Parts: sequence; C-alpha cells; structure tokens
Amino acid sequence: MDGDIKTVHITENLSSVVIMDLLEKYPNLELITCPPSIYNRTSSNYIEALNQLDIDVKKQYNWGASKQSCDYEDELLRLAGEGYSAKEIASKLNITQNRVYYLLRRNNEKLNNYNKKHNHEEVKRLKDDGLKAKEISKKLDIPLRSVYYILNKK
Repeated sequence: MDGDIKTVHITENLSSVVIMDLLEKYPNLELITCPPSIYNRTSSNYIEALNQLDIDVKKQYNWGASKQSCDYEDELLRLAGEGYSAKEIASKLNITQNRVYYLLRRNNEKLNNYNKKHNHEEVKRLKDDGLKAKEISKKLDIPLRSVYYILNKK
C-alpha cells in the first residue's frame, strides 16, 4: 500500500476491478492519468463515480522508458566501449536488448568517448602536416579505413 502517492498512470482499461484495486493500493489517490485510447473506452459512469470521490481522470501520454538512472549504466557503457555487442551486454547484465539499445542511445555522447579507439586529433594533425592517409595509417598503426573515416567525419 502506497499511501503517499496521489497520482497514477494506468495503461489498462479502467474497470470496476481496476478502480477497486487502485483505491485499495492508493488510499490518497487524487488523479488517474491514462492514454487517450484508454480514456475513450472508459465508461462515463466510472469517470463520474471517481469524480464523486474527488479523483480526476485525465488523458495523458506517458511514452518512453523511465529517465531514472540505473546502477548498471556505467558498466553497460564500459562494456559497449570494449566492443561487446548489445546481445552480449544484455546477457552479462541480465537485462533486455531493447534496454541496452535505449541506454546506449540515451548516453550517446558518453559512448562516443568510450568508442574512440584512435586519437582523432592526432590523425587530423598529421593530415594537416601533409601526410597522406596511408602514411598516417602506418605511422599510428591503425587501419586505413579508420583514417579515412576520421578525416571524412564532419
């Protein structure tokens, strides 16, 4: 029982059973939000009954994963930086692949720092000094395609 919670977001049809469960679980409930698709299927009798109990029902989109950070986020970024695939990371951390992809997108800037296997500034400096891509590749002992990638990256 969560007595302090005054607002809940539901993603299932609002029925008498759901309402009773909500009232039991959240005795201080003041607002129920739900997607428009659920709101439109909810009986006006239920909405009116909830209003009589001083509980508002409103339409609200609540898309996307939670923005809360998780305790394994740094470990996930480290593994991604070491070149592990999303499937391998998901297996190691016991989370879904979709969660891995979401966290990688959310931390894209941090991940770019992990992913830099070669010194981009050094490659560009050598290019400015007049070295050709093949020469840079040999000097820094990195693949030629990586040199071209770094030089052509905007």
